[in-house]
Amino acid sequence: MDVEREILETDILIVGAGPAGLSAAYRIASQVERDESLEMPEILIMEKGAFVGAHALSGAVMDPVGIKELIPDYLEKSVPLEAEVVSERLYSLSETGSFQFPFTPPSLNNHGCHVISLNKFTAWMGEQVEALGMDIFAGLAGSELLVEDGRVVGVQTVDMGLDKQGNRKPNFEPGSIIKAKLVILCEGVHGSLMRHAFEKIPQLVADSLPQAYLTGVKEVWQVPEGRVKPGDVVHTMGWPQPNHEYGGGWLYGMADNLVSVGFAVGLNSPDPTNDPHMKFQRYKSHPVIKELLEGGSMLHYGAKTIPDNGFHSMPKLYHDGLLLCGDSAGFLNPARLKGIHLAIKSGILAADAAIEALKSNDFSAQSLSRYETSFKSSWAYNELYKTRNFHAGFKGGLLAGMFHGAVQIVTGGKGLFNRRVNDADHSYMLTTEEYKDRFGEAPVKASIKFDNDYSYDKLTDVYKSGTQHEEEQPSHLVISDLDICNNRCTEEYGNPCQHFCPAAVYNMVDDPHRPGKKELELTPSNCVHCKTCDIADPYQVIRWVTPQGGEGPNYTNL
Repeated sequence: MDVEREILETDILIVGAGPAGLSAAYRIASQVERDESLEMPEILIMEKGAFVGAHALSGAVMDPVGIKELIPDYLEKSVPLEAEVVSERLYSLSETGSFQFPFTPPSLNNHGCHVISLNKFTAWMGEQVEALGMDIFAGLAGSELLVEDGRVVGVQTVDMGLDKQGNRKPNFEPGSIIKAKLVILCEGVHGSLMRHAFEKIPQLVADSLPQAYLTGVKEVWQVPEGRVKPGDVVHTMGWPQPNHEYGGGWLYGMADNLVSVGFAVGLNSPDPTNDPHMKFQRYKSHPVIKELLEGGSMLHYGAKTIPDNGFHSMPKLYHDGLLLCGDSAGFLNPARLKGIHLAIKSGILAADAAIEALKSNDFSAQSLSRYETSFKSSWAYNELYKTRNFHAGFKGGLLAGMFHGAVQIVTGGKGLFNRRVNDADHSYMLTTEEYKDRFGEAPVKASIKFDNDYSYDKLTDVYKSGTQHEEEQPSHLVISDLDICNNRCTEEYGNPCQHFCPAAVYNMVDDPHRPGKKELELTPSNCVHCKTCDIADPYQVIRWVTPQGGEGPNYTNL
């Protein structure tokens, strides 16, 4: 399709107005403000959500070390913190019972941390950036990372006004080409432009292990007054996850009798019926959790994948014209399951490298390598390096992981192995027959009866996410071979997409042309942009691409 596209030029293009991207913007502007020898560069900040914070979701307990460094007086700037952590408990759950640990492991010690809504916190960060004179272009989504002669030169934005077949409608608006001396990519977990970067510049991941992911499913509830104190923190391990699979749950007390409750499920599960949403609904039925929520009401829902393999899965952080930050670069501590403070620090470090590149007008990889050099001398590097083998310790199951975690604390993160090899998450899924051979029976998904009062089906939860997509546009879930979905996958795996998607995007329905057969029905308008399908599909025929800007979830209090 030949289209004449507007070409915009800027000095720095920041993709993603999350904690990492906003930190980079704030750091650049504040440093320029302090140093009279510096001139303010042109900075364009693009955000695919309808507003800053619309797609921001996390547990979340935030270590304040990052925001203290970025904005030392953040407490005086009306930052929306829900509560400081006042108590913490850790449980091991069985289906009917529980064991409360008499101590809290160092990695889960949250004293001095804040319970926050990442959605509200990100919106506040956007306000701080705008107060320094920068504009954030919400609803502007990138469709392609532009690479010329091996150098990143910009981003093409999404075409607007196409029908489902890709034909132009009367309101068609071609995407623009944004040329930049430097692109700072901070688009979150498993982003489409990040994937372009790794495909077009394979040396970025040549020395990295494949990333391992969790899907976190979360609701915000309002509970009876006094039930959960603001700053109460509960973590759990075990049920409803099998002991040979990775994952766990949480419940955090927020302000105004709100609680954040959620469950995170590893996507390297061998079970083709692995369903993070169903496990979360079952999790809420456990007495430890139910007694805290009973009598309350569910207000909001969301889901997101989490890059959890840690240090050894981080890509190279720089290339000609490119810096990677935040979740896009794997800045997450798997032992603490925390990444907000690390995302902020990555933005600070990237900004400092960008300022030096601006001074010399040199945006080559050699010039930008100071980003990685400064990272290696930072507290962020030390924190990530000390937990470099944490996720890998759980390869043998929960008990093995607890043992290895203890040994790693003593040995500074090495433990009994270093850089244990892992494969991409989807490769661990077993076919139905393979599952029978290993476990002695066919996979059967445990279920719960949804009453839509305490437990909720996927469609009800999706409604609570505020997600919106225009129906008449090309699907942003691109399937390269539907024949695999409708035939081979049905026979071999039983169509796991209908299970692992936490938003009911994928459903198997009767095929009108083949009596007794099923075909895949896509409902992209339900999508909450979690990226689970792109990661967990065993054939890797599903690709998540960016829909029209401003679409997707509109998170509140998440």
